[in-house]
Amino acid sequence: MCGEGFFSSSAFHQPHKVILKHGQELEEEQEELAEHQPLEQEDLNFERWKRRPLPKRTLHQKIDDLKTYLWNAETNEFMGRSGKSWSLILLFYAALYMFLAAMFGGCMFCLLWSISPYHPTFNDRVMPPGMTMAPHLEGHEIAFNASDRKSWKKYARSMDDYLKSYNDGAQERKNIHCSQDRYFMQDDLEESAERKACQFKRSWLGDCSGLQDPHYGYSLGKPCVLLRMNRILGYLPGQGKPINVTCGVKRGPPEALGEVQFFPKSIFDLKYYPYYGKLRHVNYSAPVVAVRFAGVQIDSHIQVQCKLNGKGIINDSPTDRYLGSVTFSLDVGA
Repeated sequence: MCGEGFFSSSAFHQPHKVILKHGQELEEEQEELAEHQPLEQEDLNFERWKRRPLPKRTLHQKIDDLKTYLWNAETNEFMGRSGKSWSLILLFYAALYMFLAAMFGGCMFCLLWSISPYHPTFNDRVMPPGMTMAPHLEGHEIAFNASDRKSWKKYARSMDDYLKSYNDGAQERKNIHCSQDRYFMQDDLEESAERKACQFKRSWLGDCSGLQDPHYGYSLGKPCVLLRMNRILGYLPGQGKPINVTCGVKRGPPEALGEVQFFPKSIFDLKYYPYYGKLRHVNYSAPVVAVRFAGVQIDSHIQVQCKLNGKGIINDSPTDRYLGSVTFSLDVGA
């Protein structure tokens, strides 16, 4: 009896021991039960977990922080970096930009070495020339009254400026007299040698030269315009035959244009081609065709078109109004 009582007493004094299947014993911690307890209401109050705002810093504190950032006397750091760190950064960027500069210089050297300053390296396709005119002030519109000097004075001044380089004295000093009716080829000279240019004298323009009539016919209601074919390096226009110039009415009554005169001729002579560029053809003077509208009717607003005509010339392009032709309005009043 006593033995049974003793056995029962010892068995009740082991509440925290559990005998497993394999004979191993584990202690059960009472704290494990707390993990499965429901959360209290105060634990669900998320406001207590929010980050509290930092106290506002005074202006004096901010200035002190800035001074410390710029120069920290304790660590000998400038803007948060030591002298060694700044030295490595400066060395890296110096090496980087030196490399980039050397690479750029090498590319430029190779580019300049591979191209010629006198002619294009690659010139697979040469576009036909365009045409320009003078005077060219308010777009392509010539409108004036013959009796009103102020209305046409600007046109006469523009013609004077355009023809300065064609003065006879300047042409005789700089260029040579040419009499041939063929291309003036100078390809046998050295690439850098200066090419000679043929004379084109202002006096050859007759009534449109401004020498006999300084008003270029504007005071008489018979205005002059100057036409010039655009320069194209190495271009041989017309394939051996001169390029011809014609002018006609594009919009308006055809009879309103009347007589049209050309000076010195209505063609661009072959002797002025090819053009060798500004570096070699220093004194080159492009030939000019002067057109005088001697019979234009007074108070008739018309649109005039002048064209280049010849082999290899395009004068009817729908997209480029200056390719092989030039169009302008002409309105002459009394």
